[in-house]
Amino acid sequence: MPQRRKARPGGELVAASGVTPTFEKLRDLADDFSQFMLHYKFGLAEVETKVKILAEELAHKGRGNPIEHVSPRLKTPASITAKATRIGCAMTVDEVRANIRDIAGIRIVCSFVSDVYTVADMLTRQPDINLLLTKDYIAAPKPNGYRSLHLIVEIPVFLSDRVVAVPVEVQLRTVAMDFWASLEHKIYYKYDPDIPAPLREELVAAAHDAARLDERMERLHREIHGPR
Repeated sequence: MPQRRKARPGGELVAASGVTPTFEKLRDLADDFSQFMLHYKFGLAEVETKVKILAEELAHKGRGNPIEHVSPRLKTPASITAKATRIGCAMTVDEVRANIRDIAGIRIVCSFVSDVYTVADMLTRQPDINLLLTKDYIAAPKPNGYRSLHLIVEIPVFLSDRVVAVPVEVQLRTVAMDFWASLEHKIYYKYDPDIPAPLREELVAAAHDAARLDERMERLHREIHGPR
């Protein structure tokens, strides 16, 4: 007679006798995880649509579109597993949901620093957006020079049978910040785990140069066009 199964919290399954049926466990976990990732895919699509609407509306007003480009991304299962291992998070749906908040992410690249805060304010003032966390690395850059505004927002996803609140990480930065971060990322992985000290110092200096460029270009823009 086949053994009955009972469900554990977080999507894990064990046999009634306490013996874990490996194949069935993996199959059920795969089904749970597939559904789990769909929620993040839908949440990301919702936020991306909101940002695109803002960009088109602002461009239509004729004062210039502060959003240069938008890049959505969804973590891969391998990336989620690696982060879970790194932070000591159990690989269950409940634990991953509670401890990893950047599974869905969107990067918004703006023209100027003031645009970063304007777009962030427009997005988070929408009634169905719940702002959970703000990390302002523009006001307080990381020691390596990294600058960006990070938000964790929560958005409702309306499914056929329920509403699911999905967290999405929103990164807002200028073109100069994005250029620096892209190159720093490539250099970091080339020299991982140890970037030579002189190179680290050069990267910090380059970040300061990028910040000065942001200030200068925004000042020039205001002198020519006035405030947005």
